[in-house]
Amino acid sequence: MIRRLFLIALLIYSTLAQKPTLPNHPAAPSKVPAPAKNWSTLSGNEPLVIARGGFTGLFPEGSEDAIAMSKDISIFLCNLQLTKDAGAFCMTGIKLDNATTIAMFDPKEKVYNINGQNVRGHFAVDYTSAQIDQNVSMNQAIFSRPSFYDGIFPVLNVDVILREKSPPRLWLNAQYEAFYNQHSVKLVDVVLDIQRANRIDFVSSPEVGFLKGINGKVSKETKVIFQLLNANDVEPTTNKTYDTIVKDLTTIKSFASGIMVPKDYIWPVKPDKYLGLPTTLVVDAHKQGLEVYAYGFANDFFSSYNFSYDPTAEYLQFIEDGDSFDGVVTDFAPTASYAIACFAHNNTLPKKGQPLIISNNGASGVYPGSTDLAYQKAIDDGADIIDCSVQMTKDGIAFCSSSIDLISDTTAMTKFMSRSSNVPELQPKSGIFSFDLTWTEIQTLKPQIVNPQGNDFPRNPAYKNSGKFVTLFEFLELAKAKGVTGVLVNIKNAAYLASKKGLDIVCSVHSNLQNATFDQQATQQVLIQSDDSSVLSRFKDFPSYKRVMLIDDKIGDAPKQTVDEIKKYAEAVNLPKTSIVRASNSLLTGMTNVVKEMKDANLTVFVHTLRNEYVSLALDYWSDPNVEIATYVHSAKVDGIVTDFPATASRYMRSPCSDPNNDPTILPAKPGELLKTVAPELLPPAEAPLPPLEVSNVVDPPLPPVSNPIIDGPDAAPISPPPSGAWPNSDNFGLSIGAVLVCAMIFVGH
Repeated sequence: MIRRLFLIALLIYSTLAQKPTLPNHPAAPSKVPAPAKNWSTLSGNEPLVIARGGFTGLFPEGSEDAIAMSKDISIFLCNLQLTKDAGAFCMTGIKLDNATTIAMFDPKEKVYNINGQNVRGHFAVDYTSAQIDQNVSMNQAIFSRPSFYDGIFPVLNVDVILREKSPPRLWLNAQYEAFYNQHSVKLVDVVLDIQRANRIDFVSSPEVGFLKGINGKVSKETKVIFQLLNANDVEPTTNKTYDTIVKDLTTIKSFASGIMVPKDYIWPVKPDKYLGLPTTLVVDAHKQGLEVYAYGFANDFFSSYNFSYDPTAEYLQFIEDGDSFDGVVTDFAPTASYAIACFAHNNTLPKKGQPLIISNNGASGVYPGSTDLAYQKAIDDGADIIDCSVQMTKDGIAFCSSSIDLISDTTAMTKFMSRSSNVPELQPKSGIFSFDLTWTEIQTLKPQIVNPQGNDFPRNPAYKNSGKFVTLFEFLELAKAKGVTGVLVNIKNAAYLASKKGLDIVCSVHSNLQNATFDQQATQQVLIQSDDSSVLSRFKDFPSYKRVMLIDDKIGDAPKQTVDEIKKYAEAVNLPKTSIVRASNSLLTGMTNVVKEMKDANLTVFVHTLRNEYVSLALDYWSDPNVEIATYVHSAKVDGIVTDFPATASRYMRSPCSDPNNDPTILPAKPGELLKTVAPELLPPAEAPLPPLEVSNVVDPPLPPVSNPIIDGPDAAPISPPPSGAWPNSDNFGLSIGAVLVCAMIFVGH
């Protein structure tokens, strides 16, 4: 009972149609009606959202909570399965096995020939409604989704669903008429019986014979929809493949008012998983007066690299490019509703101020990080701040790369394996380090796109080695030319580089900023970030630069003493996202007070690193990166978001639904609420509390002097940049001993 109360509260909070009232936020006022949008659907109205079995992205299909989660924002699609006494249940397919606990009630399987195929399993037609009601519970049918709710919900009869007035609109999808007829269950009669007692908005089937059988018998208010299966599947009535049938839309119009098709009928996906050219199906169907509904949408199924793991981008592809489909069948109704209500036709809205969108090695979710392509893409996608993690070459060139070890981000292993070394001060494993290669050698390498989620989730493989590395100076010149809001320059390993390699990375960064005149202009912000307090202290006397302390360790608290110490070195902090919103085993467990503690001390707070891939998202975010962004913006109230995918964050920030006072709005998750709906015995052992941030974690010893400083590098002298904007030749811009002394004098006392 307690679990149910928590879940009801969660559902109320998460439903799109509710007036949003955020924690510690006043109730939203009535909104001013937005200008009407022009939709290219057949009716001219916005596309419909059809929830397959309810919110099946989390809950078992057809379960009470799956229906409740989506009822106010969508039409409920029930894939019918029938019992021997004509009881109707909502489960995709013809078998009960994956979606229920039927095997616990009856271990014995049967084999039936269905539409020419032998199928083994448990079939509803072998049981009475009472047997299923009393002995069988629902399971999550898709094994990659959470099993927390398996065996909890009863299998709901369609009559029960409709008796409770939930959902208000119903779509029945019926199939396997010949199989049911063999078992003396008349599919047409069952559908008509349901309609006599209740309103049915849509009836669909992939079987022409069934649709012709009900045509003229269902209510005039009920739309009859022909479902097309995969192109090479055979329709049982005509014995034709569906890709043949779809070519004759005139005939389809004679027995249906619309078609429901796999999404690749509209936007085909090529074997390489990139989109092909769109078909003319929607346009051709609309000319015949046929509505078009597309199915197969789910946030946690990979579709095409074109969408960069962003489900909203996929919906918009179908809505905004040419004629729009008339409705979408999805396992994640909230995301589809957001796409239509919040993002469609809103591409040109200006961004509404804070928080800042900060790239993570450029748009590293789309192109290899820290390359010219990644930075240009980040700018094009709306990043406010582009970032460069500075590394140093053997000959003293400062360039951008996410890591001092070049193995993962470049093809260094194929060319310079002999340069591999073990440096325990930097990392436990061996690597090929930037300071062991010259800039000329590094330019012979190809960049390499990397996904922190692993090889099972490749990013844009067609461009996995595209782009070129850029020097810090080239990066700054690009930022200046494109007029971005600012740059973030990240400095790591300064002490090791100075003491062991004779490389003064701090001096090099300062000189590059001077050369690019970033020290002389106030229009673009400069953020100097480091995990080393001694690096930040070197920039203390440069008020035009904002210093950011990078904290990579997970923390649960920021005591005042520690925060006061941070303020001696920085004006901002960059925290890992799990130090702000706690997570355990894919569930959010609560929020820390770290952001409040930092902001109470007038520190700016950034969060890193947000990504689109659903495996990087807690279940509380519904596999939707927009919900995670909303949580950090409105609940955590961070000042900046560091992301691999600036396009997703920028689109959210330009949407009217990023405003909590707007209706509708994208509500943040409530950390810990979903956790309360899970039976305690199903949860793994609780993790240890996150440690507090100690003073010793943020204060570092002074930087050592630079031993045997490199004197032939071109980027440390405070000189003017060449007119072309290209990096100067080292023969013409050698670093003199005098230049080293000048840089040292600039930072004297720090």
